[in-house]
Amino acid sequence: MLHQNTDNINTSNEIFISFISAIKELKVSKILNTCGIRKLARRIDGEASAEKRTACEIFQFLLIMVFQGCNLHRFLGSKKQDIACSKSTYHRFLNDCHYNWRRFVTMLAANVVASIDRLTDNNRFKAFVLDDSVIGRKRSKRVELLSYVFDHVAGKSVKGFNLLTLGWTDGFSFIPVAFNMLSSAKASKRLNNINESIDKRTVGYRNRKTAIMRKPDAAIAMIREALDAGIFADYVLMDTWFTNEPFIKRLRDEGLDVIGMLKDNRQLYHYRNKLMNLRTLAAHHVRMVGDNNLLGSVVVRTHKCSIPVKLVFVRNRNKRNEYIIILSTDCALSDEEIVRRYSARWSIECCFKVCKSMLKLGKEFQPVNYDTTVSSTALVFTRFIILEWIRRKNSDYRTMGDLFFLIYEEVRDLELSDALEKLVSILAVGIAQGRIQVDEVIRAELLDWYISQPIFIQSLCQSQLFKGSLW
Repeated sequence: MLHQNTDNINTSNEIFISFISAIKELKVSKILNTCGIRKLARRIDGEASAEKRTACEIFQFLLIMVFQGCNLHRFLGSKKQDIACSKSTYHRFLNDCHYNWRRFVTMLAANVVASIDRLTDNNRFKAFVLDDSVIGRKRSKRVELLSYVFDHVAGKSVKGFNLLTLGWTDGFSFIPVAFNMLSSAKASKRLNNINESIDKRTVGYRNRKTAIMRKPDAAIAMIREALDAGIFADYVLMDTWFTNEPFIKRLRDEGLDVIGMLKDNRQLYHYRNKLMNLRTLAAHHVRMVGDNNLLGSVVVRTHKCSIPVKLVFVRNRNKRNEYIIILSTDCALSDEEIVRRYSARWSIECCFKVCKSMLKLGKEFQPVNYDTTVSSTALVFTRFIILEWIRRKNSDYRTMGDLFFLIYEEVRDLELSDALEKLVSILAVGIAQGRIQVDEVIRAELLDWYISQPIFIQSLCQSQLFKGSLW
């Protein structure tokens, strides 16, 4: 038991040191000051000479709280409460309507993206990723701007907020650069409206007004904020909800190409001087026979705005007799490259999973005030950005200095062949050293799988290892 506690202490110290180093390197204190987050807070002593804490110190404390294994309430009731401020200090810090937390996340992301962009080639694929996720507040009643939002996972409307997120990716790292905690744009679906006592000149009031915007308008506003902050990309990756002609037209006006998935619905396209829907186009260009996952492609124009787009039909791996459709406004890309670049959209789903499961998104605080809803979300995204920055520094040797920058190649995407060869090598070495035990049933299954693979996969698996250590 003592040994386990010692390991936990060492791990906490390592996390604390890594975070403090990243905070200094990314100039978080300066960004906080720029965004108006500069309040001094006293420890509750009741004395005029009490020690003061800066906004950056309070922010650091809240930032690392998730790694302490307890929430703020439990920590302030523990033996370590002497190193903390009072609970009211932290709540006032999160509730302040003058702090621009959304701008803080964008500016911090701009610093990280600029550092990452320096490490990669100018020709490398860079893209914005746009998606939303429901933050449920099922038991809440009096939360400001609480509304009914549709949850696509549950298939029904739930009480909560719609977290609209814009991220940036280079295929290796993913950085959330902007967010908006959306309420419903329809007043009939909002359970509570804006608090009328809020000063209309403050950042908090502007956040409340943007929270009741329509989702496409909020998305365009976030993209403009990212571009104004110096975060640039060539494409916007998005799912079926956003991939429609009016929204594509607005993104093209911003100078961005689009790669998104389409629904097989009633959208019409010009092809050979005729208007066709997706099913008609698929009937002419999709070939379901064979094992090829790329079933065909066609270049068409949208119905009203006449935007040239390329439609790529890809076999649905869950239902092999069906297909999915990926749209790209960059018609010069090959079918394989369009699919490869669209696959980077999955990084935002991983971000949501990590934030909800491990960084306590929507769970750490249950505020009634909308300002705390925004600030707590900014806190979670800051943790994710710093963790992603630490991961990039630990995996990319070019971050170590100018000499390493010159002699090491930039990080590259992991090919399927390399991943398969590495996995098989780990399996073979583990069996040879006795760390992995394989019984006769598993041995037979592995042999059947190996025999059923094409010749190029068998060569990657190094058959001599199989015949030696495995068989």
